[in-house]
Amino acid sequence: MSSPVRVRIAPSPTGEPHIGTMYTALLNEAFARRNNGTFILRIEDTDQSRSTPDSERKIMEAFTWMGLHWEEGPDKGGPHAPYRQSERKDIYHRFAGQLLESGHAFRCFCSAERLDLMRKTQRMKGEAPKYDGRCLTLPKAEAEARAQTEPHVLRMVVPTEGNCEFTDGVYGDISMPWSNIDMQVLMKSDGMPTYHLANVVDDHVMEISHVIRGEEWMSSTPKHILLYRHFGWTPPQYLHLPLMRQLDRSKLSKRRNPTSMSWFEAQGYLPEALANFLGHYFVRFEEGEDELMTRDEFIQRFDIAQVSKAGAVFDVKKLDWMNARWIRERKTPEQFRADVMKWAARESRADRVLDLAQSRVEKLADLAPLIAFMFVGHIDLKAEAFDGLKATKEQLREILTRSYALIDTLTEFTGESIFNAVAAIAKEIGLKTKDAAPILFVAITGTTRSLPVFQAMEVLGRSVCRERLRAAVKLVSDEEETVAEEAEATDA
Repeated sequence: MSSPVRVRIAPSPTGEPHIGTMYTALLNEAFARRNNGTFILRIEDTDQSRSTPDSERKIMEAFTWMGLHWEEGPDKGGPHAPYRQSERKDIYHRFAGQLLESGHAFRCFCSAERLDLMRKTQRMKGEAPKYDGRCLTLPKAEAEARAQTEPHVLRMVVPTEGNCEFTDGVYGDISMPWSNIDMQVLMKSDGMPTYHLANVVDDHVMEISHVIRGEEWMSSTPKHILLYRHFGWTPPQYLHLPLMRQLDRSKLSKRRNPTSMSWFEAQGYLPEALANFLGHYFVRFEEGEDELMTRDEFIQRFDIAQVSKAGAVFDVKKLDWMNARWIRERKTPEQFRADVMKWAARESRADRVLDLAQSRVEKLADLAPLIAFMFVGHIDLKAEAFDGLKATKEQLREILTRSYALIDTLTEFTGESIFNAVAAIAKEIGLKTKDAAPILFVAITGTTRSLPVFQAMEVLGRSVCRERLRAAVKLVSDEEETVAEEAEATDA
């Protein structure tokens, strides 16, 4: 009798949930339903410097909005709780100890400075940067003695000869030389495991039968298979999904296109339509066949063999077409009204907008033009809207570019935190805050008179502000590509 199907989606709460994560989650859940299996949500928050409770909350909200249902998770518990990796440290330490004892891991005392110099030297020689094994030959007694007083990490032992061979459920037979695989860090100096150790331990302990994830993890699969071998465990079946791509076949990136789930929700896309759109990558339609399908129809029809190795092309125009058809053909007037009210009330948006507007109107008819920007997908922004502001072209460009970078770097996205950050930027470039604020007014609202802009940005959320600032940066910049790179560098 075959083992039961158990699959998981394991997002990291380090930002807003990505459309690519939803694409992967949708298939994992469908695979579980199709095979009478179990779908698990696990939060991989080993990166404590970037993980936030707010991001975890948004992940669960996005999954719930899309109609995903998991049987086990941090909010539901289960036989393998806890389902947050930060709460499983003792488990990882126990298994890391086993690797040390068996000689499949070693302590590394190399400083960050030495490692940086090592990688720089390797690149200068045209070599792929990877650990050179300096601490691998340290006598065990010496390593244990130094570990008492010196910061160190734990690395895995990797063969130097032969190949790692495995069969991928999408790409077929794969072979990668062990000589190309780095001696991966398994435990960091702060005592937290890296993704690689925690991922393998959790997948084994939670009895995951199939790991369905993005192809960006393909190069890490030999490390994971090697860990299974070191522990004496049987690895799961791996299925790597091709990356979602833009129309020009480049990688789907938030630097160039909306990718946050919150953006799609804020624009008024229906979860049924978005699930339909993502699901059609896994279903073969006959010529002339209607592409609209419910979640149940998708589960019955999807075929992992239909996945194109070329990658799914994310065509927003097709999503718009599909969303329009769902509104017009699949919604009753009562359902449509309910969807509109739910959308307007998202995260109490309507109430919060009215609170901001009350002191700025003389009569109720004044509301529509004042608050319209809060409920539209895109504002019709023109470059001349920035004319007359008290800022040089360079200052204007600097405020917009650096504010764009703030979207993902601010720990808290509140009116107060945004104001303080923009005020600091303005001071650095010799601009008064009262002269910097109108620049944001124009970029976010399309005008210099509106609701309090920093509080409005908080209500709009990161994803919508990101898109509006991207459009503004493009308008005031001579070279869009250069500015996008500058913003990304600032963000990093």
